[in-house]
Amino acid sequence: MESTTLLDSYGRKLLGELQLNARLSLAELGRRIGLSPTATAERMKQMEEAGILLGYTVEIDREALGLEVMAFIRMSCGGQHYHRLVEYVQTLEEVRECHHLTGGDDFLLKVTTASMADLEALIEALLAYGNPVTSLVLSTPVERRRYDVTGKPSTIAKRPAGRRRF
Repeated sequence: MESTTLLDSYGRKLLGELQLNARLSLAELGRRIGLSPTATAERMKQMEEAGILLGYTVEIDREALGLEVMAFIRMSCGGQHYHRLVEYVQTLEEVRECHHLTGGDDFLLKVTTASMADLEALIEALLAYGNPVTSLVLSTPVERRRYDVTGKPSTIAKRPAGRRRF
């Protein structure tokens, strides 16, 4: 089944409900979206096979695990270090995410450590692969926002109408 077929009103409702609570029973999911539990299970299986549903996760409070420090590290590296850096960051437990970028930096790493000393050691280890620039996270006003599954275009705040100032 094509992903466009799977993303009909039932599929979009299903994705919305799963984002709110992926632990709902098939019976409850089906009730909420208007399908039988069997049809709901089949739809979920098809969405998994199509690569729409990638997994079911649990969120853990990092600070409860003693990971007090969160930072973003922008990395610039020469071509000779590119593949070595990619391999290296995959071995580091501190690296929560790694994104390959366009623009002036090559990578953006989201990292967590137990202490500033651990962050400093991580930064020093990354020096062998390029130039790390670190920003500490003070707070997170928006975290892991759900996707809008309605299919409507995004809304972007518009400036109030009026005269432009140059």
